[in-house]
Amino acid sequence: MTREAHAFWLRAPGQGEIRPVRLPAPGSDEVLVRTRFSGVSRGTETLVFAGRVPASQYAAMRAPFQEGDFPAPVKYGYLNVGEVEQGPDDLRGRTVFCLHPHQTAYVVPASAVVPVPDAVPPARAVLAGTVETAVNALWDAPPLVGDRVSVVGGGMVGCSVAALLARFPGIRVELVDVDPARAGVAAALGVEFATPEQATGGRDLVVHASATGAGLQRALDLLAPEGTVVELSWYGDRPVQVALGGNFHSGRLTIRGSQVGAVAPARRASRGYADRLALALELLADPAFDALITGGSPFAELPDVLPRLTTGSLPALCHLISYDGK
Repeated sequence: MTREAHAFWLRAPGQGEIRPVRLPAPGSDEVLVRTRFSGVSRGTETLVFAGRVPASQYAAMRAPFQEGDFPAPVKYGYLNVGEVEQGPDDLRGRTVFCLHPHQTAYVVPASAVVPVPDAVPPARAVLAGTVETAVNALWDAPPLVGDRVSVVGGGMVGCSVAALLARFPGIRVELVDVDPARAGVAAALGVEFATPEQATGGRDLVVHASATGAGLQRALDLLAPEGTVVELSWYGDRPVQVALGGNFHSGRLTIRGSQVGAVAPARRASRGYADRLALALELLADPAFDALITGGSPFAELPDVLPRLTTGSLPALCHLISYDGK
C-alpha cells in the first residue's frame, strides 16, 4: 500500500519546485508522519539554495533524510514537526520533531522522531534543530558565572545562543548585529543589544554567528585578554580574512570552531544526539523563543519564498512553513 505526498526540491541552484512522492506503508519499526510545520533556516538553507556548498563539504553537509546530491537536484531541510498517523502505540497521535526536509508526509524509522513536550507549541518546536546547535556551542565553551558575553550575529543561531545565555546566573549578555531592528528581538529574549560600532569590549567569551569576515573580526576585537571566540558561522564557499597581527597573539586569544554534526567533546561520553535534541525541545517551553519566528508561508509557496529569503528581499530569522494537507 502506498500513499502520495509532496516534497520541495532544489531543481537547480536558485530554482525550487514541488514534486510528488510515493510513500511506502510503514514497517513495524517505522512511523508515518503528517507534517504540520517546517522551518527554513535562513543561513544554511539559503546557501544550499544558491548552490554555494563547497565540493569538499558535500558529505559533511548532507541532511539525515536528504535525497539527491549537491549542488542539485537535491531535497534538503531539517526542521520538521508533524503528527504520527501510523506507528508504535506510544507514538501514534503524538506531535514529533524530525530532521526531515520540507514534505507533506514521510515515513522514517521510529527512532528518528522525538516527541514534542506538551508545553511546547508545534510551531515553536521547528526551532529545535537550531536550539540544539546553541546547546552544543555552550557545551563546547561553557561560560562561567559572572562572565561578560557577546553574541555577534543576530540570526537564528545567534539569537538561540543569546536566549540560552540569558538563563545563566550573573552573566551579562549583549547581542550584536548590524540591523538595529534586532534590538526588539534582543529585548524579547532578555538580553542587551548593540550595533557593531557600539558593542561593549572586554568580553570573556564571544559567540560569532554572523557568517561574515567583518563579524569575526569584530568578535576578536571585543575580547578581553585570553578570551575565546566560539565560531558558529558556516561560510559556504566564501573566503574569510581577519587581521591577526594586533592583539591576537599578545592577548593570547582563542578561536574555537563549533558545529552540530558531532556532540561537543565535553559531553560526548555522557550524551548522545537524541539526548541533545530532547534537551533542546525541553528548553523551547520558554515563550521567549517565539521572537525567532518572524514570518510564515504555506507549503505551496515555498518555491517562491526561498529565492526571496536568499536575496534578503524577504527578511526573516526563522520562516515558518505551514501545511494544510492539500
